[in-house]
Amino acid sequence: MSIRRLPPNLVNRIAAGEVVERPAAALKELVENAVDAGACRISVRLSAGGVDGIEVVDDGCGMDAESMALALERHATSKLPESLWEAGAIEGVATLGFRGEALPSIASVARLTLESRVRGGEGWRRIVDNGELIEEGPAALPPGTRVRVEGLFERIPARRKFLRSPRAEYAACLDVVRRLAMARPEIGFAVEHDGRRVLSVPPGETRPERVAALTDRALADNSVAIDLDRAGHVLGGVAGLPTFNRGLADHQYLFVNGRPVRDKLLVGAVRGAYAEMLARDRHAVVALFLDVPADSVDVNVHPAKTEVRFRDPALVRGLIVSGLRRALDEAGHRVVQAADAGAMANWQAEPMTSSPPPEAFAWGPPAGDLLLRDARPTFLSPPPAARAEPASEPVPSTTAHPLGVARGQVARTYIVAEAEDGLVIVDQHAAHERLVLERLRRALTAGGAPRQALLLPEVIELDEPACDRLEDRAGELAEMGLEIERFGVTAVLVRAVPALLGQSDVAGLIRDLADEIAAHDQALSLKERLDHVAATMACHGSVRAGRVLSVPEMNALLREMEVTPHSGQCNHGRPTWVKLAHGDIEKLFGRR
Repeated sequence: MSIRRLPPNLVNRIAAGEVVERPAAALKELVENAVDAGACRISVRLSAGGVDGIEVVDDGCGMDAESMALALERHATSKLPESLWEAGAIEGVATLGFRGEALPSIASVARLTLESRVRGGEGWRRIVDNGELIEEGPAALPPGTRVRVEGLFERIPARRKFLRSPRAEYAACLDVVRRLAMARPEIGFAVEHDGRRVLSVPPGETRPERVAALTDRALADNSVAIDLDRAGHVLGGVAGLPTFNRGLADHQYLFVNGRPVRDKLLVGAVRGAYAEMLARDRHAVVALFLDVPADSVDVNVHPAKTEVRFRDPALVRGLIVSGLRRALDEAGHRVVQAADAGAMANWQAEPMTSSPPPEAFAWGPPAGDLLLRDARPTFLSPPPAARAEPASEPVPSTTAHPLGVARGQVARTYIVAEAEDGLVIVDQHAAHERLVLERLRRALTAGGAPRQALLLPEVIELDEPACDRLEDRAGELAEMGLEIERFGVTAVLVRAVPALLGQSDVAGLIRDLADEIAAHDQALSLKERLDHVAATMACHGSVRAGRVLSVPEMNALLREMEVTPHSGQCNHGRPTWVKLAHGDIEKLFGRR
């Protein structure tokens, strides 16, 4: 069998399989070209999610006829400076594109119309239909470039049938534009889909303004700013509070040197930074912009240019984790304060009914009142399970405390406090769980958690693999004040527990720790493993729901929350307190 060269049109189609696998990929390449051309405004028009048509118009530098012809040849680019061209140093490129593959790849699998005009020159048009030039000539258009892509994969049915529905392709296209627009707040972007304007952001916005406009307007009030510089690596952006989260990770936007990327290292770093602050099925909302020296990152990993490789991945991961945690620490006890519409709808006045519910509590007439002795009993709801004590000291001012002062306890679970601007309700177990965790972390930083020896060591029966896992971690657990040792094949002996936990269920703690260690593999760092273990300990050492607290105990809990980082959410990511503003209360009673 002889070896033959592939024809150029087949070579382009093979290359297109790597660069243009769907409309969103073609759109990405076209918008990146517009950004690299120095455009101030970029307009995108889509038809049927980009399957039937894509048009990108920019006001950039434009191209003359000769440059347009070169642009449609493979591996021809204007984005590699002369110095890098001579040295062959592709890692020094500062533009989004540099491979010279996008336009010829798209033109080989669709009908591409390229029109462009430089300032002070004449416009020119070239039309290429699935790799064949079918028309060229003068064109009338303002300075800049206009590119139309029609009938993507029409002549390659095997590829076209694998495209998803127009709605799904439209969502992917919109995500591409959103990420590029977020990376370039100095450029204005507009998107139309089937004649309907779906996105429009003006040029010249600040980075936080652009991020909030493209994600959620509420992010501006429920986020923290990121700013960290380490060894020439600069991390900026915004990060949502842990209680401002999503069920999917599609609201995590990561950029390296202004390039949108999808990198497992960066995603893992974000997950690690929010560890013990988010439930496992929830995801943070972040937009992180990482600027690193050009020689510290390789962007030529894949033709799509969405993957990168770092020279020092440990430095990058540590930068993201520490930058996020530092910013979240400074957020203190903040939580999302938007009133939940569903919860507010439950606050409704219900009419009294003459017939009692099955569980109603009957209050009879006073036994000594002869006038009411024959009266029918009135059926009411049970008295509220609340607690309020007479103040033995002057009530503290609400203005001095962000979380207010305690007024009572509801259902032996929730602390009700009055703040200057509303009513604060605190989940006592969730709040104390976070406080205990932060105390454990401080104790570890200071050299080890104090321990309380058990008068009688407790033997905990477990299966052999669980005992093996605990035995392997005995040294780490000892740093936290938990002293254990192997006691036979299927048991461990507990000699001391962390003093911060007080009286806790030792057997339950040991079993949960064994499960927690099994759930996290050896890839986690020691600090991350210690954090997981500390969170499990804190859950067992916190105030339980159902415990009656005195008013001084409630106020002590509120004051500690105000000065403790991350106290706005428990170790599982749930909010520890909510606020019902005065305006919301007035609405409930029809005053507004």
